[in-house]
Amino acid sequence: MRPKDIGILIIDNDDSVRESLSKHFKIDGYRVGTADKATAAIKKIEESPWDIILLDIKIPGMDSAEIRRRIKQVNKNIITIIITDFVSVKLAVRALQEGAFEYVVKPIDPDDLNHLIRNAVEQRRLVSENIQLRQRLEELYRPDEIIGESRAIKNVMEMVFTVAKTESPIMIRGESGSGKELISRAIHSSSNRKYFPIISINCGAYPNGLLKKELFGYEKDVFVGATNLKEGKLEMTDKGTVFLDEIGNMSNDLQKDFLEVIENKQLTRLGGDKSVEVDLRIICATSKNLEEALKNKSFREDLYYRLNIVSISLPPVRERKSDIPLLINHFIHKYAESMNKKMMDLSPEALAVLTGYDWPGNIRELRNVVERAVAETKTDRIELENLFSPFHPQPKFFNGASLEDVERMHTKNTLEQMKWNVARAAKILKISRLTLYNKIKKYDLKKSS
Repeated sequence: MRPKDIGILIIDNDDSVRESLSKHFKIDGYRVGTADKATAAIKKIEESPWDIILLDIKIPGMDSAEIRRRIKQVNKNIITIIITDFVSVKLAVRALQEGAFEYVVKPIDPDDLNHLIRNAVEQRRLVSENIQLRQRLEELYRPDEIIGESRAIKNVMEMVFTVAKTESPIMIRGESGSGKELISRAIHSSSNRKYFPIISINCGAYPNGLLKKELFGYEKDVFVGATNLKEGKLEMTDKGTVFLDEIGNMSNDLQKDFLEVIENKQLTRLGGDKSVEVDLRIICATSKNLEEALKNKSFREDLYYRLNIVSISLPPVRERKSDIPLLINHFIHKYAESMNKKMMDLSPEALAVLTGYDWPGNIRELRNVVERAVAETKTDRIELENLFSPFHPQPKFFNGASLEDVERMHTKNTLEQMKWNVARAAKILKISRLTLYNKIKKYDLKKSS
């Protein structure tokens, strides 16, 4: 922080001390204020922001301890430096024990005081940066999309906050798209591990051979293409939380390896012979019936009982319909802001249709519908016609169209609806941007002039 950004308030009844210190710090570029008695000091503290206060231990009109208490009421981050004489050093030491930064003894050496002020400014900067960092981390992990006032979702959140501080493995059950990953992040952000990473892995998104590489990592040259050592996701999550979505898709062999990690708190990379210690909080999720998987031997019983210590059942959207208007409003606000559009409302007809729908794709489907409606709507109100199928019929493809024709037309329509924003179109189509660029090239698609 530069001197001009620092405010120093000098509280002392000695005119010569106030004047000399004030002149000294003004020359150095600080913003300076003075007060000769307690009432004037309190008024200045309440009226203007100050970073550092130089406080005479014997200021008239109020006990210095009471002044320090009043200072902390206004701003607990103000740094207080006590001005004292040899007779009152014991009082100054007591002030340090009660939170003062330091004390100086009269007559004051300007060079010593300058050094002290610089240390105080540096401490204030570090404190401020630490507060800002923690705020950013809190915002990063805040579960702000867990929206709802229904009893069903309140029960879930009560369970989340109850188990978050424990270290027990947690199993989240719920249909696809119901928000299981959001719940895992809510648990992590309320846990003692919140300042360490949470890494999510969808076990259903990888063939099992590739999933093992992702989880455990591998040593250099263990297979063709392994030109460098790679840490696995489990190793990267050390001291944090690993979220394994669709755990029921993990093969039996990989289940056995993962169980050993849980039991021994260590793993071995593929092709390696050295164990690596890992400290993990494990949260897993499934949309499958694992009890059925136990019966047909596709899921290991020992792993099941090790993971199923705490079970949280996440209700589908159709069982919390009172939350649908809140969710819609949240998504409208979110996407209108991200698309630099004015805030929109929803017509009563559109709201009635959206609320009455059963949402087989749950929150994911609802979110996609609202995002597309916000993107397509040109006014400040989303009408029924702005909603796509199954709420509003889309033009049918001509009879006898080939699969390539259908894909070409659907890709072109989506790009046009997203105003050729490739990132948003790819998200709607559930493909990568690279894949979409390849389809644009393949079908020679061009933006309408």
